[in-house]
Amino acid sequence: MPKKAGVMNKGKSQEPERPPPSLGPVTVDPRGSVTIAIRTKSGSKQNAVTDVTMEAMSVAIAAPPSEGEANAKLCQYLPKVLRKLRKSDVILDKGGKSHENVVRLLASTTAEEILEKLKQQVEKK
Repeated sequence: MPKKAGVMNKGKSQEPERPPPSLGPVTVDPRGSVTIAIRTKSGSKQNAVTDVTMEAMSVAIAAPPSEGEANAKLCQYLPKVLRKLRKSDVILDKGGKSHENVVRLLASTTAEEILEKLKQQVEKK
């Protein structure tokens, strides 16, 4: 007997999982990792978090943009800013050749904790 048109299978709904809400530049990706959208300004005099907006965290990096030096310095600087993270917990996820980067944190932490630490860095200025 053929199936009737418009009849759906019974069972659980197939709604896609919704990602957790964004906390400005800090989000949780579908794999559960915390990510940070970062706008870098390489060639600065010193490393510093300069601003945190809804779009991105701005960071001045004391390294030239050539040959990935600024990206490497960024990944070394963030564990100092975020405290309790190892250098190996911070990886550049996107933007290897751009001033717009996304960094993934491999340590177990929450987006709320990270956002709070970033805001504290801006307040210290």
